Amino acid sequence: MATTTTQPLAPALVEPHADAHAHRHAPPAAYMNPYLAGIGLGLVLLAAFVVMGRGLGASGAINAFVAWSLNLVAPEHVRSREFLAEYIGDGSAHPLKAWLVFEVLGVFAGALISGLLARRVLVSVERGPRASVALRLGLAFAGGATMAFGAALGRGCTSGQALTGGALLNAGSWAFMMCVFGGAYATAWFVRRQWR
Repeated sequence: MATTTTQPLAPALVEPHADAHAHRHAPPAAYMNPYLAGIGLGLVLLAAFVVMGRGLGASGAINAFVAWSLNLVAPEHVRSREFLAEYIGDGSAHPLKAWLVFEVLGVFAGALISGLLARRVLVSVERGPRASVALRLGLAFAGGATMAFGAALGRGCTSGQALTGGALLNAGSWAFMMCVFGGAYATAWFVRRQWR
């Protein structure tokens, strides 16, 4: 009785697209070391101060978009609200031609490129075993709306207040971040079951 042994294929006999196929199904890359990521974020903040003369932020870009959108359908309303009118200005410059708008677009593009390179781009709704998709999306929307309202009251979001204001040692920014973490820990108890 003859026996045969299985030998690996020689490199020349390997299917030409095997490497591409294996790469498509390769596991996601490991997350970056959080300490190195923090140092990188600090250097980005420093570069923003040096190159642009101002720090980072995000909520201002959303405000500019909302003011511009409202101005298209209700310009009188926008002009009558000081907060919104500030983003429209005198009409000599487009409201979306602002530093924060381009910064947020760059953040989105950079995150997408990073996710693609790390093989982490996936359309899904992350949720716990007890939470439905509708509940998860509803809680995410409620949390985002609460954060947006808080950013308006606190005159900045976690990017503008915590990163930029914290780096400038603003007492209000440090108080803001303590309240953000304290509020998050206090609220987490009420929604913890959705992740268990």
